[in-house]
Amino acid sequence: MTTVSRRTLLAGGAAGAAGLFVTGSGSVHALSLRGAPVLDPTTVPKYVSSLLVPPTMPGTPGADLDRYVVSVRQFRQQVLPRGLPGTTVWGYGAEGVRGTHNAPSLTIEARVDRPVEVTWVNGLVHGTSGRYLPHLLPVDPTLHWANPGGGEEGRDGHPMFMQTPGPYTGPVPIVVHLHGGHTDEESDGYPEAWFLPDSRSIPRGYARVGTHYDEMAQTYAARHGGTWAPGTQKARYGNDQPAGTLWFHDHALGITRLNVYAGPAGFFLLRGGAYDLEPGVLPGPGPDGGMPFEIPLAIQDRAFRRNGNLFYPDTRAYFDEFAGPYVPHSDIAPIWNPEFFGNAMMVNGRTWPDHRVERRRYRLRLLNGCGSRFLVLALATDPTARPATPVAPFWQVGGDGGFLREPVAMERLLLAPAERADVVVDFGAFPAGTEVFLVNEGPDEPFGGGEPGEEFEWADPATTGQVMRFTVVDRVGPETSTPPDELSLPAPPPPPGPTARTRTLALLEADSEVLADVGPRAAFLGVMDGAVAVPLGWDDDVTEHPGVGDTEVWEIHNHTMDAHPIHVHLVQFEVLDRQADGQPSRPAEPNESGPKDTVIAYPHEVTRIRAHFDKPGLFVWHCHILEHEDHEMMRPFRVG
Repeated sequence: MTTVSRRTLLAGGAAGAAGLFVTGSGSVHALSLRGAPVLDPTTVPKYVSSLLVPPTMPGTPGADLDRYVVSVRQFRQQVLPRGLPGTTVWGYGAEGVRGTHNAPSLTIEARVDRPVEVTWVNGLVHGTSGRYLPHLLPVDPTLHWANPGGGEEGRDGHPMFMQTPGPYTGPVPIVVHLHGGHTDEESDGYPEAWFLPDSRSIPRGYARVGTHYDEMAQTYAARHGGTWAPGTQKARYGNDQPAGTLWFHDHALGITRLNVYAGPAGFFLLRGGAYDLEPGVLPGPGPDGGMPFEIPLAIQDRAFRRNGNLFYPDTRAYFDEFAGPYVPHSDIAPIWNPEFFGNAMMVNGRTWPDHRVERRRYRLRLLNGCGSRFLVLALATDPTARPATPVAPFWQVGGDGGFLREPVAMERLLLAPAERADVVVDFGAFPAGTEVFLVNEGPDEPFGGGEPGEEFEWADPATTGQVMRFTVVDRVGPETSTPPDELSLPAPPPPPGPTARTRTLALLEADSEVLADVGPRAAFLGVMDGAVAVPLGWDDDVTEHPGVGDTEVWEIHNHTMDAHPIHVHLVQFEVLDRQADGQPSRPAEPNESGPKDTVIAYPHEVTRIRAHFDKPGLFVWHCHILEHEDHEMMRPFRVG
């Protein structure tokens, strides 16, 4: 067996600071599912299921506030094509409204400066008995995680074991984060503000809420009134920010990768205000008042068992064939995988769907909802040819948090996990009957930058290299939207100056401290002490303390061989530039000219962002490769 090494040591004294801190990228897709009891993705029919365009989440409009009660439930969903088994998933839905729970969720539609209040409900209980439901996927209890079984003293901690444990099978903690939201701390979904379902079957001695739950509930009550009922979390989203494509997902400490993989995620589309276009300028609602010409597309990778249920590794051996010794006999977690790549592609909760599009322009709101996979998207008429031959450009008009300064035409579109792209695609040039495929040329392994087919191999053209199909039909009615090359975009201004300070931060990985040539054991954030990278864990003292109203530049030094999508809560920042070792800096990419909340930090480069911190409170920043986030690559920061 040939493995990819992660053994190149950092220069200077960083390695000695906390074990063997290394660079590298060792996840190989062929290894990740070798011997796994998974459904062969080549046997799954493609383009036989219709794309689901998520409808609007039911809510209760008020005089000056829209209210929602949204629960997470467990249910069966036809993710694979009909004729194949259904899949047990979790998903958000309007509590008490039948047929609204789905994975991904129905979309919350919001208006700029009109607040939304959501009561999030942990409904992961059996429908008749009310007993808690265990996780659908294997939970590694040896990480620093929510750990409800540790009680109030041991919650949000790193449990100790005398023998290597099996997966945790207790009640599941959740907490919801509005990704990209400009929220107060109590509504942000802090990872230690999780909560269990309100069930009488919770074992005695278990913590029912996270360390910061009561604090956040009290802050919410002081600001907005009301209390948080058991098994719930309230959030008030002021929507005092530019129009953009936001999304919501679970954020519980050390278990986010599993909770999101099980299904809970959804779009939150913010419209109106000074930094939006007038209705009709972009493709949008059709004659029936729906959204046929504006389509949110959540792209995710998954693997399935032969019975249709989700597969996720239950042993580290799927990653690198390391079969132990595990914790406590070493420092290698028994279940956690440093990255995971599913072998099937899913869009809006269905594998390889088809969507009929008229010969006109469409607005596609793209979200990379994968846990580890970077996407390189293109539109082609041959789904398996590599390199793909793009047949139409993506006209990108917006990014994570608002519009760009000007439209950017791109034949290939790179999206890191959690990044969004607001694009216009013109299907008007294709004759009716044309099949246009959305293909993925990103790798089936960790991404380190570069070009498909040169620095990395394309995703498998037969499976993960295909995403969905658009079938072109004749247009009905006139084309009224503005051609994208003629658009004048209302880009929001960059963060205000002056810059109060510049912080130097670090991205790191660590090999085992007790076993030779085994790693990584975890991924870390940290700070730079001169030329030395200092790794820091989740529970180390807070090192980032912006003042309220301060604008800061964060220099992110990536000391690994992987690209990392870095997400900063609370803010929409400006990407300034990037600088490789020994090279002059280069400006942000043209399609990064708008507000961003997630940025790609490339290997052995410094990525500079500029952000304005205007709300006091406790927030987090982290890598949005969820396997990294869940095992130490997340840090708190406090404003004020």
